[in-house]
Amino acid sequence: MTEKIFMTAKFGELELDERIVKALQSMGWESPSPIQQEAIPPALAGRDVIGQAQTGTGKTAAFGIPMLQRLVGRRHVGGLVLCPTRELAVQVAEELTNIAKYKRIQVLPVYGGQPIERQIRALERGVQVIIGTPGRVLDHLRRGTLELSHVQCVVLDEADEMLDMGFVEDIEEILRQVPETRQTLLFSATMPAPILALTRQYMRDPYEVQISKDELTVPQIDQYYYDARDKLEALGRVLDAQVDGRCIIFCRTKKGVEDLCIALAARGYPAEGLHGDLTQLQRDRVMKRFREGRLDMLLATDVAARGLDISDVQYVINYDIPQDPESYVHRIGRTGRAGRAGTALTFITPREYRQLKLIERLTHAHIVRRDLPTRDDVVERQREQILQRLQGLLEQDGYQSYIPLVETLLSQYDPEHVAAAALQYMTEGVGAQTNQPVEQEPEFPKPKYRGKSAHKGAGKGKQKGRDGHGSGKRKFTGTQKVRH
Repeated sequence: MTEKIFMTAKFGELELDERIVKALQSMGWESPSPIQQEAIPPALAGRDVIGQAQTGTGKTAAFGIPMLQRLVGRRHVGGLVLCPTRELAVQVAEELTNIAKYKRIQVLPVYGGQPIERQIRALERGVQVIIGTPGRVLDHLRRGTLELSHVQCVVLDEADEMLDMGFVEDIEEILRQVPETRQTLLFSATMPAPILALTRQYMRDPYEVQISKDELTVPQIDQYYYDARDKLEALGRVLDAQVDGRCIIFCRTKKGVEDLCIALAARGYPAEGLHGDLTQLQRDRVMKRFREGRLDMLLATDVAARGLDISDVQYVINYDIPQDPESYVHRIGRTGRAGRAGTALTFITPREYRQLKLIERLTHAHIVRRDLPTRDDVVERQREQILQRLQGLLEQDGYQSYIPLVETLLSQYDPEHVAAAALQYMTEGVGAQTNQPVEQEPEFPKPKYRGKSAHKGAGKGKQKGRDGHGSGKRKFTGTQKVRH
């Protein structure tokens, strides 16, 4: 059965300049967000566009991609983006610079609080796109340091905020100085009457896009995050100490998926990847293995976030934080399905904390901070699994053939020593050092021992296939898990 998600458009399917697609891929973007998918095609066709969407939905690329693609000429300013604050102007400028890096388009933010002389020198050197606050843009116009007569596209970003800050008259004065033939793109979280008046006066037959936020909540899923400077080490600890069940791990890029698959395999975690470069046959094969329980760990890009319908995924792990709240909701929605409990775990670096708070605010979610498991936590988890495994074996009553061997050992050694040696043999194998207790193992995450995955469910004793995945043989980082 073909997965629905693979019907989702990619940036390469939107008839974009290959240099822009290359830039988007280098930024880790594989498929457009809802606002991008709806707004980019009409904007590329030259139509005016009204986009109603909140911050964090990916709207910067929704207007930036078509504006940068349609720019013609390098001698004059061809694109103008008006923002309510200097912080947003800087953010937009950074993103457009990344999108335009292979087209050699110069982007300049202009805003108050920065020496205007520095901006004037940059304008004299030549730029093609200006991102600015209305007040500073007007200042340059009045000084004669900015010329807008060749502008091909004007963007009003966060229009309702500019209205609240009293910029409507400034915006109208600026719009009177750009050509009437320019394209106008307006994005706003709300559409109050003054904004609608602007659209009627300054836009021509605009195409309207509205992205609803009503469903951006997933209350039945427990959501946690970890501060993790070394995400690979943090992931290993969480897998060993807290994850007991099937999981989907999301990365931002297909290269990230491939690299993490290799890194996890080197540490003994059997996992397979799912991303947009796989053939349909490869996708179907991976998904079949995951559905049938022959694979417990699936690594995926956001291409796999939409449309995957697997009812018993216990954990979703955001190895890379998603670029927008919609992607976050679609990712974590892969767990907690059909009334089952689910857990979403997100790893963030200090630089990503702001994006996490944005997701939390726009999705109305409470994402709880968790401390990373310690080595002691992993050891305690191992002990619990040993106990569960032994209890399961005792209940199955299938150990009778080993009783003569036990009786032989008990004639020579104390019962406690025999049991402890058996446990060590079970968890560490034949080559275990008898003088080194579990608590004295090497620092995480250096691989040392072999054992069977704890992700299969304690006490089940389930034997996996012989195809190299879920075979029960794997190295563990620092503290290994029990055999299942």
